[in-house]
Amino acid sequence: MANFPIETHRFRSFDGVELAWTEMGPKDASARPVVLIHGYFSTAEVNWIKYGHAAKLAARGFRVIMPDLRGHGLSDRPHDPAAYPPDVLMRDGFALIVHLGLTDYDLGGYSLGGRTTLRMLVNGATPRRAVLCGMGLQGLVDTQGRGNYFRRVLTNLGSFERGSQEWLTEAFLKTVKGDPEALLLILQTFVDTSEAEIAAIELPTLVVTGAEDFDNGSAQEVANLLPDGRFVEIPGNHMSAVMKPELGDAIAAFLAD
Repeated sequence: MANFPIETHRFRSFDGVELAWTEMGPKDASARPVVLIHGYFSTAEVNWIKYGHAAKLAARGFRVIMPDLRGHGLSDRPHDPAAYPPDVLMRDGFALIVHLGLTDYDLGGYSLGGRTTLRMLVNGATPRRAVLCGMGLQGLVDTQGRGNYFRRVLTNLGSFERGSQEWLTEAFLKTVKGDPEALLLILQTFVDTSEAEIAAIELPTLVVTGAEDFDNGSAQEVANLLPDGRFVEIPGNHMSAVMKPELGDAIAAFLAD
């Protein structure tokens, strides 16, 4: 597999908050852009680069564009609640697409990145194809349910029994050097999407989830709602599926088809 340079850039979003994105892939104009959005607590590096998913897409001729969400990774992490209005991550996604001048592109994400992708789709994004990974129907139509779990973790750090789900979540937070204050504020940006809105998305959409990932409800139900939804199950749970080569294989096969 060819080695492509990895470059990180920064831009100012619609409200002046400075966000980072990382690129990998061919430099020529024929390279097809695909925007991939990482999950909550995570980063572009951890979600897409570390386990080889971006490299697989780059090898297929894609220009892989991977933003760090506000409050995450190399992007700004403001502590002002005003920097976290509802749907701000969706608006940041559109700001990046406008900044890069993308018109013909693909769009996808894992977990919160999948939900952000969906919010972009129901708010007018027009990629050729979309990919929703690690996100079930419950996590889309009732965002506060999952948000309450993370709120409990972030407000009780250091108190969880070793090996518990909460302890593992806190361990991941430490691994990525997450900012608990900024991440708490991210929770107030979540917006529910109705089943009717999901059913109105007509573009080809791949839904991928780990066989043991029950964190956000049924991903199969999401695929069933979509007029052109395709469901692929890969090994792993919510935390481990993102490490599996099958994730990058499924995305690459779908987008290159």
